[in-house]
Amino acid sequence: MTESAVHPALWPAPHASGAVDATVTVPGSKSVTNRALVLAALSSEPGWLRRPLRSRDTLLMAEALRAMGVGIEETVSSSSSVAGGPDGSGEAWRVIPAGLHGPVTVDVGNAGTVMRFLPPVATLANGPVRFDGDPRSYERPLTGVIDALRVLGARIDDDGRGSLPMTVHGGGALDGGPVAIDASSSSQFVSALLLSAPRFNQGVEVRHTGALLPSMPHIRMTVDMLRAVGAQVDEPETGGEPNVWRVSPSALLGRDLTVEPDLSNAQPFLAAALVTGGRVTVPDWPLRTTQPGDALREIFTAMGGSCELTEHGLTFTGSGRIHGIDVDLGEVGELTPGIAAVAALADSPSTLSGVAHLRLHETDRLAALTKEINELGGDVTETADGLHIRPRPLHGGTFHTYDDHRMATAGSIIGLAVPGVEIENVATTAKTLPDFPQMWTGMLGA
Repeated sequence: MTESAVHPALWPAPHASGAVDATVTVPGSKSVTNRALVLAALSSEPGWLRRPLRSRDTLLMAEALRAMGVGIEETVSSSSSVAGGPDGSGEAWRVIPAGLHGPVTVDVGNAGTVMRFLPPVATLANGPVRFDGDPRSYERPLTGVIDALRVLGARIDDDGRGSLPMTVHGGGALDGGPVAIDASSSSQFVSALLLSAPRFNQGVEVRHTGALLPSMPHIRMTVDMLRAVGAQVDEPETGGEPNVWRVSPSALLGRDLTVEPDLSNAQPFLAAALVTGGRVTVPDWPLRTTQPGDALREIFTAMGGSCELTEHGLTFTGSGRIHGIDVDLGEVGELTPGIAAVAALADSPSTLSGVAHLRLHETDRLAALTKEINELGGDVTETADGLHIRPRPLHGGTFHTYDDHRMATAGSIIGLAVPGVEIENVATTAKTLPDFPQMWTGMLGA
């Protein structure tokens, strides 16, 4: 009897029999969807999100806002698919702001955006809001948000842990003002304060005081989305003071937003083209975006592929060879698992750096990648801030995911080239990409 028969949670990763040639429609961005939900909930008028991502993380955000009093109505056009078309047809969420209230308990799951973006929102509620989640959520850092909110006038009970579970005692308003934080462990600390800042009495001035700030594209995304709903934001990249962001108090406008495809979730499909020497097209890839996943065009091209971006989307083509890479992924850390998987199949060593903060993500991603690739015969070593990967012939085996969606997709990439790889708990991909197993087999023509 095979191990997968004994353990039904094991998913046999499909092995590619030849070059992939597919068009893959990728659902909406989680990062955009959850930021848009927060901004719409804090606006002065109703707004629309078209083609939002429906995944565990985004549904947790929507349910949390509903519990605090926000109206979120879901509609699906009968004339198009749930995913929607380029004109924004298909699924849409109408967000109707309302007075926020407690008492209520919010389930954050293991969603960094929910556990960090919503405590500032909860300070504006009338009544206590308790935050709880998966066991791993208790281990993820929240001190930056908790300490900052206390400086800005909030009352929070966390029993001194600096992490979940905790209760925010909303007073219906928050003073706001200047605050200094160390956001070197997560850029979400900065985004969390900026998103709610227009509703604070004095707005906010956030000053980052720590080491290098990771995932800067996500902060740029927050700033762009704030400006799109009428907020005034001063930031370092537009002539402001380095490591300082200022948001003025103001009303936010409701808007009609069509959510971009999630470019980070496109990664495994582009990787499939690289690994198999095939071709994958992702429709509606934006010509301009703040999503970190856009860096895949440059990174995967350097690893042996080529791409063409048009107004219709991105087509990525593999050359049949995979080259190692020496790359700083500090701004795009979430891409590390997929890049590590491809690097394990390359013809030369790779060094991935700038991602020490991944030890604090859904799991310790650096330790997890090292263990799982090495157990398939690989040669990966952790460095102070990343991984060094020396390609070796790999063999089949169980690839554990640690309830981390990007570990599951990384193992699936390796499985394309290595027969006998079985993914433990592939269902964890529902965190951001609910239909991944079906999309993956569909890409292969199964």
